[in-house]
Amino acid sequence: MQKFIDNILLTDAPVISAITEIELLCWKTATEKDLLLLNSFICDATVIELEQAIKIKTAELRKAHKIKLQDAIIAATALVHNLTLITRNTTDFKNIKNFKTINPHNL
Repeated sequence: MQKFIDNILLTDAPVISAITEIELLCWKTATEKDLLLLNSFICDATVIELEQAIKIKTAELRKAHKIKLQDAIIAATALVHNLTLITRNTTDFKNIKNFKTINPHNL
């Protein structure tokens, strides 16, 4: 998996939603080293805030699918910006049409 992520980062800068940033910052068992790496990653990433188009798409997804709010925001962010979501949790997103996910653990 690390090689997969490293290869992506050679050609593309990471892009995360504001919700993903918050989820990362809530990592309870992070060591000091983990926190340094995490903060470096967030600083290097483009963080997409909750703009109007994402809020509207989030509401559409929540109405159409049984999906948690945070997952709907992450999916909406990716859909609005035509991004592929890299996640282990592909199950929660499987019913969303035209939504691209990659589980790096399955590669």
